[in-house]
Amino acid sequence: MLEKLREELEDDDGLWKVFVSNFVAFLPNRIERLRVALTTGDLAGSLDAALSLKTSSQMVGAEGLAGRALDLEQAIRTDPEADPNHLLPWLAATHLKAIQRCSRQTTDQLEKYASDE
Repeated sequence: MLEKLREELEDDDGLWKVFVSNFVAFLPNRIERLRVALTTGDLAGSLDAALSLKTSSQMVGAEGLAGRALDLEQAIRTDPEADPNHLLPWLAATHLKAIQRCSRQTTDQLEKYASDE
């Protein structure tokens, strides 16, 4: 996916590198926004943050991270009758460490890929 993105955005200015750099730069904010929304029981904010992480990850080819965000999104939507003040902090405890670890690995891989080119 990243190779396809590179081919689609390749130009003299290296636009694809800017795209990847922006993704990497904003990733900690996306993760933090997700953490805060989950731990405070913000249902709408949690869904929005999970969707944002999933979509941006898919766009840059970070399929592992996108998959983890999708898993979280589905878990949030599983029980619409559940109390968000209990469900979301529990989901934070079960999903955030894996998302953060995958985020670091993704950042390392993207930075390495961009620097190799």
